[in-house]
Amino acid sequence: MLIKKGISVAPGFVIGECYCLDSNEFPIQRRSIPAADVPRETARFQVAHASAVEELQGLAERLSGKIGPTVGILEAHLKLLQDQGLVRQINEEIVRNRYAAEYAVYHVCRRYRKRLTALGEGDFFAARAQDIQDIERRFLTHLTGRRRVDISKLDKPVIVVAHELTPTETAGLDREKIIGFATDGGGRTSHTAIIARSLGIPAVVGLDSITADVVGGDTLIIDGSNGMVIVQPDEETEKKYRALERNYRNLELKLSEELRDLEAETPDGCRIRLLANIDRPDDIRAALDNGADGVGLYRTEFLYVDPRDLPTERTHYEAYRRAHAEMGGREVVFRTLDLGADKFDLDGTSKEKNPFLGCRAIRHSLRNIEMFRAQLRALLRASEHGPTRIMFPMISSLQELRQAKDILEQTRQKLRAEKVPFAPDIGVGIMVEVPSAALLIDMLLDDVDFVSVGTNDLIQYTLAADRLNEKIADLYQPAHPAVLRLLQRVLEESAKREKPVSLCGEMAGEPVYTILLLGLGLREFSAAPATLPEIKQVIRKVTLKEAQEVAQKALLFRDATETLEFLRKRTKRILPDAF
Repeated sequence: MLIKKGISVAPGFVIGECYCLDSNEFPIQRRSIPAADVPRETARFQVAHASAVEELQGLAERLSGKIGPTVGILEAHLKLLQDQGLVRQINEEIVRNRYAAEYAVYHVCRRYRKRLTALGEGDFFAARAQDIQDIERRFLTHLTGRRRVDISKLDKPVIVVAHELTPTETAGLDREKIIGFATDGGGRTSHTAIIARSLGIPAVVGLDSITADVVGGDTLIIDGSNGMVIVQPDEETEKKYRALERNYRNLELKLSEELRDLEAETPDGCRIRLLANIDRPDDIRAALDNGADGVGLYRTEFLYVDPRDLPTERTHYEAYRRAHAEMGGREVVFRTLDLGADKFDLDGTSKEKNPFLGCRAIRHSLRNIEMFRAQLRALLRASEHGPTRIMFPMISSLQELRQAKDILEQTRQKLRAEKVPFAPDIGVGIMVEVPSAALLIDMLLDDVDFVSVGTNDLIQYTLAADRLNEKIADLYQPAHPAVLRLLQRVLEESAKREKPVSLCGEMAGEPVYTILLLGLGLREFSAAPATLPEIKQVIRKVTLKEAQEVAQKALLFRDATETLEFLRKRTKRILPDAF
């Protein structure tokens, strides 16, 4: 029996037969063609392009209405496929440089990926680069005639093991036949991970060498709740996981049916706000379906996919107005732009060596003030359509906060002078996601209306552990004593000044931390929509006194592993089938 530890991207338990998916890489060599062959080569590309569009349209139509976020991702891929700029550039490479169609596709898509990579190394741009790679493979499949086995048409239930799965491959999975998957690469916030969670397929990624450790026909266990894959389990382990699989399925049905319309309230009457993290407008439906009270983190980076075509104020405004319309009067907290480099660089030559420590988030906005003003104008204008709060990311000093607020106030004054209407009562807050902000929170609170703790970054900066690096995944520990002390400080200082605090990192969506966070004083959780029912279940089963006792004991542990084990045991009493 072999146990592999990876990154959990979709919870649940499943046991099944391994199906190894061959690599879908296309080794494309630079190849020129005679001038006489150019018309034939452009025609080949046009046929491949039309076939790729038709194929993806068919997939989107088949899945329409079944899994909300997935259809939005497929529509985005369709837009990329149909983008005239992309098509024109590929045709130009064939005509001007006399490249073979395969190499022209590879060359142009590679250039697009480099541009996206130059913008930063965060989750958002990694997902966009993966989208481009998926489009490239789709083109090359039709040009070369080579493709993987169609995993949407398997004849028996299997667990797919691959080096990686593209978003459209994941979207095409038949839930009746593909019961789980595991990959060498990948991260929790990729589009593939989002789709896996939407489909309810237990999945573990970032396993490094799972494709080398299994062969087709092996029995596998996917423990998506704890990020483990077990190869060829012994009889006792398999029996244990059969029970976990059955119990978890029953828990999912119970939570979705019983909890959606109930309040997130502790047995002793403390009302908790459950908010949703939104990556793009299509996620709003999932938020409402899972009973969200509002949006605690509306990420705006989706508007910046193409660095050659920056969003206008109108583009921003329409997106935010639509969000308010769909939320039906519920509050939306918009995070201003969180890009990862100091400028849009079209050839990738000025990529930063340490982008996470570089010119990202509010630093980028304060160096690109006109771009920042356009977003702020749109947010203020859209506030007429629903309750709005504006949040500045990655604040590390009082000076940064005051600079950002000054620009916001100047923008307000300009709109007043132009007689453009906007709501007068827009809350302004910050994300606490670097240790300096947590340590200076008593100084920052006087200048804000609310605080949101971004634990994804706070943990990685506090522990010097890259949250996207699977090689050091064991060092990225939300339960680390240093992290818990910073959270305690932020919550205690905010309570003294009666300033609301939400927590919008992945930690907020993991039930194992819910009791602890309640006990530390958190009253607003903002998480991925699909995680809200489980969080609500924990809240409705624990009193504040119990939660405070758990938090006090958790703060005494000196080791994150001990703390996590303690929290698991306490949470398991409430959600025994989730672990």
